[in-house]
Amino acid sequence: MHDDADRGANSRERGLRAILDSIAEGAPDDLLALGDLMSGLGRRAFGMLLFVCVLPAFIPIPIGGAISGPLTMLIGIQLGIGLRKPWLPAFIAKRGPHRHALQRFDRMISPALARLEHLVLPRLAWMLDSRIASIVTGLMLVVLGFLLSLPIPLTIYLFGALLLAFALSLIERDGVLMLVAWVAGAIAIGVFGVLSGALAAQAARALDLMI
Repeated sequence: MHDDADRGANSRERGLRAILDSIAEGAPDDLLALGDLMSGLGRRAFGMLLFVCVLPAFIPIPIGGAISGPLTMLIGIQLGIGLRKPWLPAFIAKRGPHRHALQRFDRMISPALARLEHLVLPRLAWMLDSRIASIVTGLMLVVLGFLLSLPIPLTIYLFGALLLAFALSLIERDGVLMLVAWVAGAIAIGVFGVLSGALAAQAARALDLMI
């Protein structure tokens, strides 16, 4: 665990790709505790925590969204109320993915990150630290996390990719990417918020008929 914390501290000024490459080094079966992964990242710890919490959404298991959704909402609440660094209950901080899960995900997204690294840059970083921006980002993460946890067909990867954009903007300190994520998030909330409402209404009608 101490080695992972040291890696986090040494990766303070590096981007997501460098952080992932550093974390991926080691025994595949090692447990990467969330508390250790956040160590030494400062404000960027929110982005790294969001990135790790979204991973279950990309694992082909039925409850991926049910795991990632509430964790995303927890991060959103903390950003919204103005915490300077993430807080996790001890029983969650001691848990996390095994290294092989991050290694597999690193291999999967590394080509995309290689193409994006020249586009995603530290810019408008002051915006990310503003109180209004934290509130907007927090509210959007809460709503998107809620939608991710719902069984809306064919949306888990879409919401997962959108949340990765939020995570990447926080890690790379890219205010422009955050603006893009806000717009895309607002569209997704508008479209799928209506869809989830329609699904809920249909389910309620079906339940009435059954009763």
